[in-house]
Amino acid sequence: MSYGSAAALQAAIFQRLTAAALGVPVVDALPAGTGTGTFVLIGPEEVTDASDKTGPGAEHRLTVSVISDAAGFRAVKDVAVAVSDSLGGAELVLSRGRLVSLRFLRALARRLDEGAVRRIDLTFRARIEG
Repeated sequence: MSYGSAAALQAAIFQRLTAAALGVPVVDALPAGTGTGTFVLIGPEEVTDASDKTGPGAEHRLTVSVISDAAGFRAVKDVAVAVSDSLGGAELVLSRGRLVSLRFLRALARRLDEGAVRRIDLTFRARIEG
């Protein structure tokens, strides 16, 4: 098992999402003045060993969030759908390791800050060899 491809996976996801022209910023840290506007946040990940007899590997479960102070969920869901469409089944080229698969697992939509903020967390499973 190796965590060595984690940064390469994040970079490839960032590149894919920014190229998708989502119409909102894509970040990996909460922007200053959080709670204003709409943005995509590349968030936490959990990595487990997925090595087998053919070699080392890792399974990454990563969360990409859409966060917005827009009224209602419609605009947030539109961006979340675009994120899901961009990443689900994507064939990304990594600078380290080889992406075997990238699949959508689940989504959680909720209100935060007494209903002032909407957040949709999309969880993906990435299988990497090497």
